[in-house]
Amino acid sequence: MGKGRIIMSISEAVANRIVELCNEKHITINKMSTISGVTQSTVNDIVNHRSKNIGIVTIKKLCDGLSITITEFFDTDMFKELEQEMY
Repeated sequence: MGKGRIIMSISEAVANRIVELCNEKHITINKMSTISGVTQSTVNDIVNHRSKNIGIVTIKKLCDGLSITITEFFDTDMFKELEQEMY
């Protein structure tokens, strides 16, 4: 593990990525939910770390709303450096 490395779960990484993409595209979480067809409460639960098991269908809908591929969503250092989660 690298010095100063932050350990996060996959759900935290997804939440952070959603916020990052909203910032990049200059849209609000509410706007993202509207353009993706995912309820605002679902997106809020994800970004506020209340949802731990985020479905791939939900992530795909968010990607479609943002006009990005699912590969683009996950193709960041944040996901490449995730530790294996043990349950």
